[in-house]
Amino acid sequence: MERLGKKKAELLNVVQFSNGRMRMEFKIPSRGLMGFKGQFLTDTRGTGIATFNFNGYEPYKGDIPGRVKGSLVSMEAGKVTAFALDTLQERGTLFVYPTLEVYQGMIVGENSRDNDLEVNPCKEKKLTNMRASGTDDAVKLQPPKIMDLETCLEWIQPDELIEVTPKSIRLRKKKLKIHERKK
Repeated sequence: MERLGKKKAELLNVVQFSNGRMRMEFKIPSRGLMGFKGQFLTDTRGTGIATFNFNGYEPYKGDIPGRVKGSLVSMEAGKVTAFALDTLQERGTLFVYPTLEVYQGMIVGENSRDNDLEVNPCKEKKLTNMRASGTDDAVKLQPPKIMDLETCLEWIQPDELIEVTPKSIRLRKKKLKIHERKK
């Protein structure tokens, strides 16, 4: 109920059933439903059932708040390395995996803070012929967050775009070069 309230929903009816289930009816703008399905399934641990019907057109109810976190933006083009992702996963949630081709200005993850951060997901490990303790630790990566089109539509900010191709869905900044974004 709290999450739907933020998306400008109005509670119309609540029915309690004897088996512990509830039926709640809401009236909500269709733009408030963007990205709701995944969030709803997570909140109900996959046991919730949601159905949607078009009710009609209504006056604009105001802005719906978007995300408050920034993005991790690639500053370099090339193939993503596991070594680079190992250090980047401390900064936020990643959308890419090793060996994926990225380009400058492509969004590779969500920053844990509210600002955008330029990162290098293509950085390779420096190779030397000297041995040192602790430098050859195994890389342990979290699985990347898979962004489908609906999640991307809810996630993007006004300075970001969604790139849809037959093989992938990618997020990027409108201005790809770092110095152009800072102006």
